[in-house]
Amino acid sequence: MAKFIYRMQNILSLDEKLEEQAKMEYASQQLAVNEASEMEQSLKDRRASYEAEARRLREETLSVRDIVANNRAVEVMGDLITAQHEVVLQEEKKLEVKRAALQEAMKDRKTQEKLKEKAFEEFKAELLMEESKEIDQLTSYTYGIKKTDGKE
Repeated sequence: MAKFIYRMQNILSLDEKLEEQAKMEYASQQLAVNEASEMEQSLKDRRASYEAEARRLREETLSVRDIVANNRAVEVMGDLITAQHEVVLQEEKKLEVKRAALQEAMKDRKTQEKLKEKAFEEFKAELLMEESKEIDQLTSYTYGIKKTDGKE
């Protein structure tokens, strides 16, 4: 029996590798987004602790220098949070680009797989036709031999 060989297997293999690479890049970018979000949350938590300290300073002794320093720290944290939020948004945009690339790679691979399946179906149909042809020839040969045996 003949063996099926997909003539565009190298393209399919390349598409599979490209899809794997896109998956890795997407996962890497997702990790970067997560890290940026965690950093932003850490900064928010730190600002909250400064705000809690500010409330404590106001309730206890009135040290103007401590209160001013604390207010400045809260302002700096606000600026850092704003900057980190921008970083998160940029990373999310990059993630979206990686997701689109991954979807494109998956689409290409699926297209190649469908073409391979179609080629395999055509291969099976050709095998059936050849088998049918051989059966017809064998039947004709057998019929011809029986006819010749009967005439002799």
